[in-house]
Amino acid sequence: MRKPNPYDAHVGARLRACRTLAGFSQERLGTSVQLSFQQIQKYEKGLNRIGASRLQQFAQILNVPPSYFFEDMPGIEQQPTARPEHAVVSEIEQDKSPVSRRQALELVRNFGKITDSMVRDRIFQLIKAAAASYSGKPEGEEGGETPAVAATPATEA
Repeated sequence: MRKPNPYDAHVGARLRACRTLAGFSQERLGTSVQLSFQQIQKYEKGLNRIGASRLQQFAQILNVPPSYFFEDMPGIEQQPTARPEHAVVSEIEQDKSPVSRRQALELVRNFGKITDSMVRDRIFQLIKAAAASYSGKPEGEEGGETPAVAATPATEA
């Protein structure tokens, strides 16, 4: 079996991350462009090169600009990312563990479905505090000031 070209592997990894974040299975994405899920697998592994017209189809279906697939490519001068969530996907992709990478992508996708801003904020604070406790850094050092989470008043019995 031949080794994938590093550029094709990068584009494929970006396709996989974006597909997962969008909640598409390989089969569903393949069906939308009239391909088998096996062909999507080959694209994602970088075994088959993705042509420009096919890449444009993926970009439209997954709601990203075609340039998304080339962001953070090693050896290529970087342009600013088109949307903030692309930076998050890039960070997630650097994690080499497939389980944690998938969990992170699913967490981001499902977090966006929470409509109550107070619930979203509380979950955000919980995750941030948990991450700080595991990294050994105080909560405020992770990325700016952390607003205090108001405690729920206790009810008397």
